[in-house]
Amino acid sequence: MTDTGIDTIFNHMVKYSVDPLTTTFAALADPTRRAILVRLADGDASVGEIAQPFDMSLPAVSKHLAVLADAGLITRSKEGRVRRCGMRAEPLHAAYDWISTYRRFWEDRLDSLEAYLRNTTNQDGKPKGREDGGNRDDD
Repeated sequence: MTDTGIDTIFNHMVKYSVDPLTTTFAALADPTRRAILVRLADGDASVGEIAQPFDMSLPAVSKHLAVLADAGLITRSKEGRVRRCGMRAEPLHAAYDWISTYRRFWEDRLDSLEAYLRNTTNQDGKPKGREDGGNRDDD
């Protein structure tokens, strides 16, 4: 990751956001951070273990871990010379609750669309009342 203006703005947004849900979604927006959370879902790991599958420097991985920690998605501790990380699920619960609200909304809308289509089309997908299914302009 290079230090472009976009990265700086993003880091600034995550670090100073007062809305925990916004901070959570900003942290989850990056595929590397999501992959780190997938790894930590299996259990705590050292920074070196977390960094191993990624083609990036240890400092770059540490920056990703800092964003996750700032969002409250991971814990960090030091055991001797080894830094370990663990996952915290609480911010994900809040994100899930927010998404669930919209999921119900869209499921209701899609159910209505399905009922409408079932009432206005034949089994072959053609409009009811039209044998040829063609355009009315062609008549």
